[in-house]
Amino acid sequence: MAIPSYEEFMKPLLRLAEDGAEHTAREAYNSLAEHFRLSPDEREHLLPSGRQRTFENRIGWARTYLAKAGLLESPSRGMFRLTPRGREVLQENPSEITSSYLRRFAEFVEFKSLAQQPADATSDSLATPEEALENSYVSLRAALGDELLQRVKACSPQFFEKLVVDLLVAMGYGGSRRDAGSAVGRSGDGGIDGIIKEDPLGLDVVYIQAKRWEAGVGRPVVQAFAGSLEGHRARKGVLITTSHFTQDAKDYVDRIEKRIVLVGGQELAELMIDHQVGVTDVATYPVKRVDLDYFPDESTARELEEMS
Repeated sequence: MAIPSYEEFMKPLLRLAEDGAEHTAREAYNSLAEHFRLSPDEREHLLPSGRQRTFENRIGWARTYLAKAGLLESPSRGMFRLTPRGREVLQENPSEITSSYLRRFAEFVEFKSLAQQPADATSDSLATPEEALENSYVSLRAALGDELLQRVKACSPQFFEKLVVDLLVAMGYGGSRRDAGSAVGRSGDGGIDGIIKEDPLGLDVVYIQAKRWEAGVGRPVVQAFAGSLEGHRARKGVLITTSHFTQDAKDYVDRIEKRIVLVGGQELAELMIDHQVGVTDVATYPVKRVDLDYFPDESTARELEEMS
């Protein structure tokens, strides 16, 4: 038989977690391979990159989608279990669980919207190979960003400070990591969590405040940070949060003289991806074209033929 699609893996995967216990990815691979009676060749079949087994990749995406819809949760690293909502779905016993079915849950719709294409984007059925590749990249990046942000929210305040240091240094701030590390993490200093060089030479400095929050960050917090900058006679600041900033907070920084940059959770995840912080490359697919400069043009080709 053909290897099931990620959607075909969804319902059996949810059934596996019906016992309420915590399960590992390896358990899911073994259980679903037996459930679908996959042959040894099907179990070993690899993606085009050669880096991962196809059926494991599809089970991974099934798990990701079920988690984004709130049917599965990850209580600890590498583990998953059923949620109350997932149990309700199993009691409903739909004939199948697909991406269309999961769109009844607002969290899944929000997750998918992160990878939504522009309104005039070509449909999958009409997409060129390049467009299909670009669309897949956007979806992969959205899923990665969401997973990154969830992990950042679950880490300790001390690790979050380290993450901020690593990101700022990767972006070119702070000079060396040693310089940045000694500057960030001084919490409680008048509303300032750290001070970091704006450039390697230290011609100017940026004041930092990092908030590992769930709720939206409103104007009062940003206004208090601006006041802290005033107390230090500082002109520039960066306020980083794992959640988001309210529109009132964004409007406020546009109206004040001081330069304050607001970095919300989604942008934080994107910056981590762009600057290789907390992520690693899995596969690379070079897209090449014919080098026209290598080949002679028609007129040159004719001249060469006449000379031969």
